[in-house]
Parts: sequence; structure tokens; C-alpha cells
Amino acid sequence: MVELDKKTLRQLQLIQLEMLIEVDRICKKCNIHYNIIAGTLLGAIRHGGYIPWDDDADVALLRSEYEKFRKACEIELDTSRFYFQDHRNTEGYRWGYGKLRRKNTHFLREYQEHMPYEQGVFIDIFPLDGVPDNYIKRCCHNFHCFCIRKLLWSEVGKIADKSRSMRMWYRILSKIPRAMIMQYYDKMVIHSNKTQTKLVRILLFPTPNDTFGYYRNWYEESMVIEFEGYLFQGIKDYEGYLRFKFGDYLKLPPIEQRKVHPVTRIYLKE
Repeated sequence: MVELDKKTLRQLQLIQLEMLIEVDRICKKCNIHYNIIAGTLLGAIRHGGYIPWDDDADVALLRSEYEKFRKACEIELDTSRFYFQDHRNTEGYRWGYGKLRRKNTHFLREYQEHMPYEQGVFIDIFPLDGVPDNYIKRCCHNFHCFCIRKLLWSEVGKIADKSRSMRMWYRILSKIPRAMIMQYYDKMVIHSNKTQTKLVRILLFPTPNDTFGYYRNWYEESMVIEFEGYLFQGIKDYEGYLRFKFGDYLKLPPIEQRKVHPVTRIYLKE
């Protein structure tokens, strides 16, 4: 395990900041609407930048905007410094969202060292898809999301899970071809966006409560928010969003909860 000291963590954050700036540049040039979200938005509001112990950064786009961004990266992305990954362009990739990564770096999360693709320092680029307005359909939809997430996670879970029986179960699930799972996921994406629903979510990411989604209008209405001295697009009703996701978001968590993700290898460019 690699210990991320304050200097290394800050280097990591600044590399991620480069990628946030690149996302903003591409989105401005191509008229794509995005938002900083989750801990990145919380850090902007509460700290004016990164949460001091945070080791990642998050951007979200409604599905139509995400697809525009994905295609824009094929033309506009500064490929001398960055590369974009998702399940359609990266063999072995098992996540339902994209990652923008920094070339000439390594950042291996614990239990993901065996994944068969390049793993540089990254920020997450999340697509947001519709959640059914009907409660029963919403519950069924959430169950489907859960199942697909576990199927994809199985390649990591077969090593990472603390339970021997669960590791065995994940080992069985990992035999299901990734292409088959992603084909089902792609169909689910299409189905989830046939109508404009009140709620949206990252399909293969857990939601914080029993509503199984976030208000669509949070992601439609943005404002300029300062983060690390730069200006990015963020959710206009950040108070409503952050209270929904974190509760009393201005209160710092206890020291024992201020943790970074376990890392087994890290190399940052000079």
C-alpha cells in the first residue's frame, strides 16, 4: 500500500485540476453543458477548492451532453497530455461512466492492479440517465442497476471482497462475458432516456437514499463556481443538492472519516 502524504496528494489534485480545465475548455468550445458534482462541488463551496483529503474529482453531464463530450474528445482532446476511456473504446473497461486520464502517470487503486487497461491519474466523467417517475418501475429499475453494477464489479470483487463465499460468487459472475453485460447496459441506457423524467442518476452508481435518483433540474440549471482559483460550471441550487447528498454539508466529518482511496502504485509526472 502506498501512503499518500500531503505533498503527493496535492500533486495528484493539481494533475486532476489540469483535466478539469481541459473538460471546461472542450465544453466551452463545443457548447456542451456540464457540472462539477459530489465532493468536487462540496469542496468548491466549503473550501474554495479541493477538500483537503480528497483524491478524486467528479464531473457529470446529462446523457445527451455526455455523448457530445465523448465524441468531442475524439477531435478536441489534447492527446499529448490526456486520454479518455469508456467501455466503448477501452477493452476490459468495466465501468458505466468515462474517465479522463493524464498521460505519463500511474494511479492504481487497490485490487484493480490486474485490470487490462492503462490506469493513469483520472477524473470521473459521469453520464446521467432517466429514472422512471412511477415508484414501482423506479424500484425495478434500481434493481436492474444494482445487478449490472455487481456483474461488472465481479472482476474486482473476486479479489477484494472480505468474505470468502462472496469472492467465490464474484468469481462465478466474472465468467459472464463483459461484452454481454455492456450490451444489456447500452440497451438500458436507451430505454432510460425514452422520456424526460423528473429524476436522473448515474445508472451504475449507488444513490444516497430511497428516491433512487437526483432532480434533473439540478443538472440543467448551472452557475459559475470558483474552484482552486479557476471558474467551472456547477449546480446552481448547490445547497439543495449538497444537503440531499451529504446532509449537513458545511460540517466537517470526524478525522477518522477523512480518508483517501487505498492506492498500491502511484507515479506522477515531474
